Amino acid sequence: MKWQERKAAPLASDLAEEFQLSPLTAKLFSLRGINTAEQLEYWFNATEEDLADPYLMHDMDKAVDRINQALDNGEKITIYGDYDADGITATAIMTEMLSIMGADVHYFIPDRFKDGYGPSLDRYKDIVADGTNLIITVDNGVTGIEEVAYAKEHGVDTIVTDHHTFKDQMPDAYAIVHCNYPGQDYPFDDYCGAGVAYTIARAVLEDTASEFLELAMIGTIGDMVKVSGEGHVLVKRGLELLNETSRPGLRALINNAGLNFGQINEEDVGFNIAPRLNACGRLADASLAVRLLLAESPGEAQELADQVEKLNTERKDLTQQTMDQADAQIKQMGYQDKPTLTLYNPSWHEGVMGLVANKVVEKYHKPTLMLTKNKSGIVKGSGRSDARFNLFNALKPLEGQSIVQFGGHDFACGLSTTEDQVAQLRADFNASFEKGEIKEEKVQEYDGKINPQDVSLDAVNNLQVAGPFGQDNPEPVFLVDQPKISSFRPMRKGASFNVGSVRAVDFAHPLSETTVPFISQILVKPVINTFKGRSNVQFRVIDLKYGPSLAAFAPHIVDLRGQEGLLGFADKYLLFDEKNIPLAKERFGLGDGQLALAKNDEDLSQAIVSVLDVPANAAQLNYVLKKPYRQLFLRFQLDRLPGQNLPSRMNFGQVWEYLVQHPGEKPNDYVRASAKIGLDPDTLLFILRVFFTLDFVKMEEDRLVPEQSPAKKSLEDSAYYRSVKAEYAFVNKLRTISSNELLRYAESLVNGGF
Repeated sequence: MKWQERKAAPLASDLAEEFQLSPLTAKLFSLRGINTAEQLEYWFNATEEDLADPYLMHDMDKAVDRINQALDNGEKITIYGDYDADGITATAIMTEMLSIMGADVHYFIPDRFKDGYGPSLDRYKDIVADGTNLIITVDNGVTGIEEVAYAKEHGVDTIVTDHHTFKDQMPDAYAIVHCNYPGQDYPFDDYCGAGVAYTIARAVLEDTASEFLELAMIGTIGDMVKVSGEGHVLVKRGLELLNETSRPGLRALINNAGLNFGQINEEDVGFNIAPRLNACGRLADASLAVRLLLAESPGEAQELADQVEKLNTERKDLTQQTMDQADAQIKQMGYQDKPTLTLYNPSWHEGVMGLVANKVVEKYHKPTLMLTKNKSGIVKGSGRSDARFNLFNALKPLEGQSIVQFGGHDFACGLSTTEDQVAQLRADFNASFEKGEIKEEKVQEYDGKINPQDVSLDAVNNLQVAGPFGQDNPEPVFLVDQPKISSFRPMRKGASFNVGSVRAVDFAHPLSETTVPFISQILVKPVINTFKGRSNVQFRVIDLKYGPSLAAFAPHIVDLRGQEGLLGFADKYLLFDEKNIPLAKERFGLGDGQLALAKNDEDLSQAIVSVLDVPANAAQLNYVLKKPYRQLFLRFQLDRLPGQNLPSRMNFGQVWEYLVQHPGEKPNDYVRASAKIGLDPDTLLFILRVFFTLDFVKMEEDRLVPEQSPAKKSLEDSAYYRSVKAEYAFVNKLRTISSNELLRYAESLVNGGF
């Protein structure tokens, strides 16, 4: 990850004095572009009274007139919502607002698994047939060309309220109320669906509609839209109201989440409240969440909140189980060396595919597809990528080939395919990465350097006046250079340690006593940690960089096996196998000038050298260990083996059975069938090669044909199998022996090894 310091002209000293800002907080405001008296005044004192005229938003007058007409005529109104936190809160706002006005109002939330995302023609037909006179969409609708046309043909008006990107054609709706409609006069362009619904409520009720601010705030944070400008007012005031809310549904939800009224902040909403609402749509019916938000009695609210809590617990468990299984599949199949990841398990739950894909991308830094099979036998899933790789451009050309249906945007997508195309999709996805444009690595911006000695409770508390934080107003991040680290303690997940006098926690890096001396810089978020009534400053580690150890004694040979992050400070990266050069470039972002082949005998006597791949035998290892490098890091991360473990006899039997049942196909046909057999393509190819060396199969032109009555032979009769088996044994030994044993061997330079 690339780091970049934010830069801006300092805030005028008279403004800092007028608004009583500490030097650090004044710097934050200047870096966020809030640097005038007017902007600061709005930031600190604006309320819902200061929001722009709702009638500046496109078609607001038409929408309000049509709603009032429906109210006057007693028409049946249906709110067409969405199943995420934004769609749920938007549905609740619109439904409750119209109920206050005495409307005959109903709502419909699509089923993620049956209806898919956005407008559904079948559901529009149901709504029209049920006697609805007016459909109002919230958090969706701009893509509903066919659906809105159907409603209009049958005498039903549609008011589209949305915030998503328009396509080439707009729906022929009665009105389109959209915060980012081209050419409109409304001054804020990044409301979420709930924010647009709240703006309509202000227009219809002809007041500030403050009773809906807490719902609009949850939708804003849940959908990760801007919390600057009017978004700041919604979130700031919404949090104030949430902390003293009288809504039975929210009170029950907050109590079940273990949050404390009066202390709930934007992080609590993003990590505790919004995910609970989202869990309903991921695993069941999102209407449950709407009923909870609209509940009028504490008893009803608690019953519904308990159902939501159960679903959220199930969602967390499913996400973790699926992530564990995805990890195992990556390692078992040897996918960690592939440029992309296409993971498939027919038993995975469709509702958590996007969540797990995000986690896989965060861990492995590879574009990822998570696939499962639904009850109809269709393979469906979600894709995620980071800012370096455009997922939409890579996968869209595959629609109609290895992908049946596809939709999404640059870094997230949904898709469907067939089971027999999974292996081909995996190959196509890898190929698309190699052809695609890879952007620069992700940039993490920070707000300048900080000295741990200068970080006090007051200083961190003062930073909070620049919040609430979120999209377009990120939490403050600071750089600690050459940190003095002590009191290292591993935790179940991550580690904690002192940076100067401040305790830091790191959940993202595989730190150990071995790696800590090499930490040269840390990016941190200063936070207040309260435990047993006592508060203190804590650093949350966002990222870190390594460099040569500053310790007084630096060992000549260092065991860095499994330490993914320790890469950026070696002078040269050695490889034994020339075929691993592309893997090293793709996986670690290394250039030609940083790589060297051990066999080239380059003079590296004054260099810090890191060994990236695994030697094929002890002789290769000893050849490198005897060289007089300044310092040598042993990593052993890359290999060319087919999978993590040697295929079992059962695996050989599975492939043989498939060969007998499908004789005379091309080798690539068998590779494409690897998913059916339950093996990765490299393992299947290895087994086919072993069969070929044993004369169990033969090539007739370009097709593989199994022998009808092959001579009885053992796998050990194949010289190729024996050589790969020996390499597995050596590699596994090299990767699993204790650090002390490895370093003793390395220092002794005993030929023959192990």
